[in-house]
Amino acid sequence: MTAPDSWVPFRLPLQLSLYLLAIMTLSIFLHLSSRFPTARLRHPSLNATKGSPATPPTTTPATERGMWTVNSIGRLGNQMGEYATLYALAKMNGRQAYILPQMHQQLAPVFRITLPVISNDVVRSIPWRNYGLHDWMSEEYRHIKGKYVRLTGYPCSWTFYHHLRQEILQEFSFHDHVKEEANRYLAGLRGQRRNVTYVGVHVRRGDYVRVMPQIWKGVVADKAYLEKAMGYFRAKYQEPVFVVTSNGMEWCRENIDASRGDVYFSGDGKESSPGRDFALLAHCNHTIMTIGTFGIWVGYLVGGETIYLANYTLPDSPFLRVFKPEAAFLPEWIGINADLSPLRSRT
Repeated sequence: MTAPDSWVPFRLPLQLSLYLLAIMTLSIFLHLSSRFPTARLRHPSLNATKGSPATPPTTTPATERGMWTVNSIGRLGNQMGEYATLYALAKMNGRQAYILPQMHQQLAPVFRITLPVISNDVVRSIPWRNYGLHDWMSEEYRHIKGKYVRLTGYPCSWTFYHHLRQEILQEFSFHDHVKEEANRYLAGLRGQRRNVTYVGVHVRRGDYVRVMPQIWKGVVADKAYLEKAMGYFRAKYQEPVFVVTSNGMEWCRENIDASRGDVYFSGDGKESSPGRDFALLAHCNHTIMTIGTFGIWVGYLVGGETIYLANYTLPDSPFLRVFKPEAAFLPEWIGINADLSPLRSRT
């Protein structure tokens, strides 16, 4: 009966050691929990690329850094400009950027965008400060006040985001199936050529044919401009192939000389689903654009030589109040002056 009595002196130290161990374990757990309270919320973009474009995944945002978003208006080129501007200005001001479901539906089927999506219910519940932007970077945009800011306007200027060029290019990298389809189509145009150079040609027509002369005192690209631009690449490269897309393909077929066998009218011209045309142009080596944000973004993503229509409005055009050519076209791009004689003959 002496064995149980001999255990008594050791019980108290053992119980004390177990008690201290439990306290240390609890303390470590609470410390780690306090350091990582929002780990689940810090990476909402991991969910933003999943799900179908029709039902974009939304996140419950961590609001410590505030929430910034941007209006989702316009077509593909406008949406890309709004996205890139939000991305850059939110980062510049130390805020977290979120996009609206409508923007996700436009961009996610084509690009590997990473900004998280904010639900419409959350959008309606937040007292946003609407902050209007003009279409070029200004110093005051580095110091925008407010935790809950909604940027408004049609920003699409490299001056907002060019310092983050590699990040923007990554945001607008194509899904594999989009890339493969574009490359497969272009490979089919090669034929027997050994030194092919692909030149994407975007001809913006549609509503601009009416809007430019009647509202903005401007013109759209004509036959002579396209001949000059294509002549530049024919003179410089041995075997150029011109991949033409447009929302006025009938006009293109009538006005672009395809007799040399190096012109392919490739786009479907569907403004409701422009992703295919955009992908074709963006996988070319160089770009001929006319006017509009669609062509500007093609040139920006391609990164080769870009020719654009320059000086396409009269000096007193109201368009120049909202548009600065030097903020729209990169300095290294090549401008060919538009023929304004149709406008001048009217005046």
